[in-house]
Amino acid sequence: MPQAQTCCGQMHINTGYGKLALPLVEQHASAFAGYDAVVTPSASCAGSVRHQHAALAERAGRPGLASRSRDVATRTYELSEFLVDVLGIEDVGAYYPHRVTYHPTCHSLRLLKVGDAPLRLLRSVRGIDLVELPAATECCGFGGTFAVKNADTSTAMLTDKLRHILDTGADVCTAADSSCLMHIGGGLRHARAGVRVMHIAEILASEAA
Repeated sequence: MPQAQTCCGQMHINTGYGKLALPLVEQHASAFAGYDAVVTPSASCAGSVRHQHAALAERAGRPGLASRSRDVATRTYELSEFLVDVLGIEDVGAYYPHRVTYHPTCHSLRLLKVGDAPLRLLRSVRGIDLVELPAATECCGFGGTFAVKNADTSTAMLTDKLRHILDTGADVCTAADSSCLMHIGGGLRHARAGVRVMHIAEILASEAA
């Protein structure tokens, strides 16, 4: 885990601050140069590295940085796709005896197209009661600064997502992005719903006592 790494710059890029993002893109390319694989527990960050970094560098007239960014991008993976698609592992030996529902985040679903990799990992967890989330592919309403700039719309979308989660009777809602889980978790706590959120990595790291 290279100590030189910083924010990947996605937030800056998405809100139009390309010049401020460029040093972060350069830092990212330097920090992760030379590694065989770069694995992140954030689908949105992986999406930014793979689909935004090189393009931003090109627009800034930095072909060298664009080339280095493309090189890192080809070796960058979201955690579940790395385990399932690269390593060929679905059963990591986890044990989690709780009722769980899975929210496929927009970036994992639409940008990275990780498919059912997260679900295949969850289905292999011993003791888990994995229940399907109604309207699972609908956005939770976070979208980074979207939730701030369009608060009313974001809240309406979150309300729909919370209703679907509660309909499952799950103890835990899991996903591959901490940002979405922060948004959903905040809504669940505010509603005192008694449902927790956990990143999929936490469930996969669980073992029998």
